[in-house]
Amino acid sequence: MKNFSQYTLIAFVAIFLTAFYNISFFQNVINTYSFSSIHIVYIISIAFVLFSFILFLFSLFASKYTTKPLLILVLIVSSFTAYFMDTYHVVIDTEMIRNTLQTNISESGDLFSFKLVLYVLFLGLLPSLVVYKLKIDYRGLKSEIFAKIKTLVISVLVIVIIVFSFSKFYTSFFREHKPLRYHVNPIFWIYSIGNYVNKTLNSGPIVFKSIGRDAKFYPEELRSPKKELLIMVVGEAARANRFSLNGYEKETNPLLKQEDIINFPNVYSCGTSTAVSVPCMFSVYSRSDYDYKKGISTENVIDVLNNTNHIKVLWRDNNSDSKGVAIRVDYEDYKTSANNTMCDGECRDEGMLVGLDKYIEKNKDKDILIVLHQMGNHGPAYYKRYPKEFEKFTPVCKTNQLEKCTQEEVSNAYDNAILYTDYFLSKTINFLKPYSKDYHTGLIYMSDHGESLGENGLYLHGMPYLIAPEEQKHIGTLMWFGDSEINTKKLKTYSENEFSQDNLFHTILGFFELETNVYKKDMDILYDAKKD
Repeated sequence: MKNFSQYTLIAFVAIFLTAFYNISFFQNVINTYSFSSIHIVYIISIAFVLFSFILFLFSLFASKYTTKPLLILVLIVSSFTAYFMDTYHVVIDTEMIRNTLQTNISESGDLFSFKLVLYVLFLGLLPSLVVYKLKIDYRGLKSEIFAKIKTLVISVLVIVIIVFSFSKFYTSFFREHKPLRYHVNPIFWIYSIGNYVNKTLNSGPIVFKSIGRDAKFYPEELRSPKKELLIMVVGEAARANRFSLNGYEKETNPLLKQEDIINFPNVYSCGTSTAVSVPCMFSVYSRSDYDYKKGISTENVIDVLNNTNHIKVLWRDNNSDSKGVAIRVDYEDYKTSANNTMCDGECRDEGMLVGLDKYIEKNKDKDILIVLHQMGNHGPAYYKRYPKEFEKFTPVCKTNQLEKCTQEEVSNAYDNAILYTDYFLSKTINFLKPYSKDYHTGLIYMSDHGESLGENGLYLHGMPYLIAPEEQKHIGTLMWFGDSEINTKKLKTYSENEFSQDNLFHTILGFFELETNVYKKDMDILYDAKKD
């Protein structure tokens, strides 16, 4: 096999990456500009700019000891990112990387497919093997430095000449179509990893901030002698427009419609992934103020409750984990049969209700908050998210390769999972009803984010919030109150107003009748519905 210089090898790899790993990127470019007339020239010029930029980037870090390892690493990682971008049309940004690192093995298994194997084999392993086997001619130090400078200069000149030759087009491209860059492989995932490391590891020492330590109950004369008992259900990937309570044509909420629930049809999430939305929804920060470092370094609403020493908090999780929210309160893992007694190949959400009566009895002298974190509608294997008897809507997509199914099959599998959530929430309400004699009881259900089901070619969730479609941000939300201090009739008069996960922190504090300097009554959804 003929020996290569390292810059010739980098050039071939750059061509390979541009041509075969950027299908999603060029599809988005063509959808934006159309592949016709002068736009053909522009799109071809983009390919040359991308090739030149990849060539420049890898040449910059090229050396006798780094070139092969760098190229092999990029090829393998890019084969994975190409699969997910081409198949689900997701974006591999900083938050997607965070979400990936926080995903457990079981959830990762749902993403495995034969198509993924082919991508990794033909775009990752085989090209990496070729790179590994190739003999590279390393010349003297001066020759290598000259070759590096020559490659860097030529690649920069190509970029500059093309951009200035089509300056009007590229001005529009960079200013008006910034989201297109999210699809560039491997440039954007490399940038996103750097951004993730910077935000997570290199953002300086974390100083933990306590909040709400002044929290106290309303004066005794304003409080009922009854204790509070609230179950907070954190949903998973449940978009609002698939609830028949919100006008969806399929009857996905047959049990909840029989209960005296308060439905909130206009609630929006803090993020488009569990890793962002769950810590954000329990935090004191609004979506516009929230970031990862603030989230992990500041106490959240369940900390405020727990710190009073008069409110008992329990978090049960049938999802990946609490994303750091419940690390200072009682936490129980219900993803395995070790705790969950209702597992049939997959542990069911309703298993989290088993034994709660014993927990309540044990802590009957205190107010209680119980958080149940659902598996819910976690994709792409929606057909696994519900027991067989809930397969009401057919035919069903029974693969994680959603692009192989019809829109109807994907929708039916997803809707069946919503139907199971309806059952789970109804069962939770009926669990609470007997306690209404002795407690002010309540249920709050709020999904973490929504989900794309093939609209405009998008699947799953996790798109950058700025460009995320409505389906990924508009979330299912409802409440139920037994005997409580809440005037449900009044609450229903404004339940169709627009709310967001920003309201949850203050609403929970309001339910437990806590006064603290971090509580904002205008953010408390229940404030105007308190009984006189």
